[in-house]
Amino acid sequence: MAITVGQQAPQFTLYDTDKNQVSLSDFKGENVVLSFFPGAFTGVCNTMACTLDDRSKDFSSLNAKVLAISVDSIFSQQVWKQQNNMSYTVLSDYNREVIKSYDVIWENLAALEGYNTANRAVFIINAQGEVSYAWIAPNPGVEPDYDEIIATLGTLN
Repeated sequence: MAITVGQQAPQFTLYDTDKNQVSLSDFKGENVVLSFFPGAFTGVCNTMACTLDDRSKDFSSLNAKVLAISVDSIFSQQVWKQQNNMSYTVLSDYNREVIKSYDVIWENLAALEGYNTANRAVFIINAQGEVSYAWIAPNPGVEPDYDEIIATLGTLN
């Protein structure tokens, strides 16, 4: 079932690139930009990762933290994060539980039967834990409207 604006965000705990457990509840009282991406080391994902990092001052000024989620292992995510100089938290949903709870599964990525990843999607979770913005790409090759994300965050403070 698709996540909609106004509902409570599904909670989760995942590992980051340093093998630390990170929970959505750790960010209670802050706005969270929850960014799902199909895979590290792919063109559009690299562009999106760098764009989110380039906008980090905008997010900080709006009391927002970025959390990025893919099904990649923490090991590949760690190298990808380092290579792209990303300052925000990247989380591994290797069990594919969070992409199921947010209903952002992209089946058979690159026509590889059974290779299910996250579709590209962005959710803004407000300080009260409610979804304030939901965008799911029509396909993994489409990027979000970054200005729209910033504008939505601006309405929350």
